[in-house]
Amino acid sequence: MEYQNILYEVRDGVAVITVNRPDKLNALNAQTLDELEDAFKRAFSDESVLAVILTGAGEKAFVAGADIGEIAELDGMRGKAFALRGQRLLSLIENGQKPVIAAVNGYALGGGTEIAMACHIRVASKNAKFGQPEVKLGVIPGYGGTQRLPRLVGRGIALEWILSGDMVDAERAYQVGLVNRVVEPENLLDEAEKIAKRICANGPFALRAALEAVNRGLAVPLEEGLRIEADLFGACCATEDKNEGTSAFLQKRKPQFKGK
Repeated sequence: MEYQNILYEVRDGVAVITVNRPDKLNALNAQTLDELEDAFKRAFSDESVLAVILTGAGEKAFVAGADIGEIAELDGMRGKAFALRGQRLLSLIENGQKPVIAAVNGYALGGGTEIAMACHIRVASKNAKFGQPEVKLGVIPGYGGTQRLPRLVGRGIALEWILSGDMVDAERAYQVGLVNRVVEPENLLDEAEKIAKRICANGPFALRAALEAVNRGLAVPLEEGLRIEADLFGACCATEDKNEGTSAFLQKRKPQFKGK
């Protein structure tokens, strides 16, 4: 697919996907959703890619939300389809077998907060703003905001944000666990890349197993989650990566993982 609304590049095993509609504050219209889905599938299927960074072009916005013009034209049936379309992309990101880091610059509102929450790690610049302002338009979050936000920050805080539609700054988002860390705007991508490189140094099979264990485990009772963990730990023990990792540790050298 030829991209018009996003940028895609791979640097040292890290795919950087940039929503590139700065004149629209990187809002998520239908075409942008299609391009993002293609880009993430491309990154997840590329064996040379070990991690992904998602960010927005310009200094004002990560993703300022869904395209309000498109929402204005929705009726009940098309509204449900609109929500399901966005949810499909975000589930793809969340359940992908490679770590995804959101580098949140500027506004991350509505669909912007939702797509950031679908990423596995979130780094925010000090000028980042988060919020689910959908109620101000007479609707509710439709890309998973009512489900992921309570799981990340707790029911009470999530309901306050969703019902008021208020924005919160990066420091407040950090305090309640919505973001992993807050950095100066000029250091945002560098910090995201540092995290990605530390991740890329580890065993690819183990990274996939860890993501699967957490994602599946959070959806089931603890006892079942522990069984999932044990199964995946056993699968790791049967890999070449485990043999290489343990041998490298005992021999005091850097491991050379192959993802097998």
